[in-house]
Amino acid sequence: MSVNAETQAEEQKLKSGASGGPDDTDAPPAGQYYLNYLLRKVGGALISLLMVVVLGFFAFRILPGDPVQKIARERQMSPEQMAQLRAEYGLDKPVLVQFWDYLVGIFTGNLGTSYVYKQSVSSLIAEYAWPTLLLTGTAAILAISLGLWMGQLAAWKRGSLFDKLTTSTSLIFWSVPTFWLALLLLMVFSGRLQWLPTGGMVSPGIEPGGIDYMLDVAKHLILPVITMTAVVYAQYLMVMRASLLGEMSADYLTTARAKGLREDDVRLKHAVPNALLPTVTLVFMHIGGLIAGALTVETVFSWPGLGKLTYEAISGPDLPLLQGTFVVFSAAIIIMNLLADLVYRQLDPRVRRA
Repeated sequence: MSVNAETQAEEQKLKSGASGGPDDTDAPPAGQYYLNYLLRKVGGALISLLMVVVLGFFAFRILPGDPVQKIARERQMSPEQMAQLRAEYGLDKPVLVQFWDYLVGIFTGNLGTSYVYKQSVSSLIAEYAWPTLLLTGTAAILAISLGLWMGQLAAWKRGSLFDKLTTSTSLIFWSVPTFWLALLLLMVFSGRLQWLPTGGMVSPGIEPGGIDYMLDVAKHLILPVITMTAVVYAQYLMVMRASLLGEMSADYLTTARAKGLREDDVRLKHAVPNALLPTVTLVFMHIGGLIAGALTVETVFSWPGLGKLTYEAISGPDLPLLQGTFVVFSAAIIIMNLLADLVYRQLDPRVRRA
């Protein structure tokens, strides 16, 4: 009986080992893996944001120019008044004390008061954020749609005249400096042809609200959007083209053709969805980058957004405003990168299993 019992015990161990046994039960569930992954990514994003806050404070302190002296020259202030103004701005305190006040202000939502506008930095950023979101959002939608559509067509028609024209044109736009293209469009369409306004967001005398206001904003939006779209869409085109070329030799496309599917169905229903995966990270990174990169376009076209506000803060130098916009731009990029990692993990089963 004891021999039979031992034999049965050994058989039970072999069965449990073949089915996964203790190794499977000891392994953490899939939800635990995702939670650990999420915590690592969020923790990394918070560390990056903290580094940005520290860098923004100390880097802007070494900028040339004293804001108090500049204000004093403009207002012809006495040394006593300058000392009072320096104390009002907190610039008479030691740097480490200023940094501590800055950290406390960030965590309490108080980014300080602008030297130039005499308003809280938080209210200024909230006021100027909408024009930037309108500009960058419109440009992002157009750039993504145009780049992905032309990229998949260029890959499917590899070697054709369409492929050569689209890739060469996109490379030209990709290499052109943003400010140069903006000035060129401004000189041609606003200066020589006088078809479009030279800058701003709304023409003088136009009251907010109504169809006239919306049409006027759209008219002012044309040149800035064209500039940002032309520079950005090329990257989507090239990435989509390269990704789809890698999919075109896959066996599943041969199987789809063998089933009698039309070439357009093979391309749109099978090849393109798989080729879109590498563009996910690029899309999120560019959305954050567009917001931060709006400085040049908004400055050239006098678009009243965060980019133009940052340029004015640099010219000051308006330290609280400059630090506030720097944190906002950096946070946008960090958050978009975090979302790209999380979305890509959900879309790609290979990454999800890893």
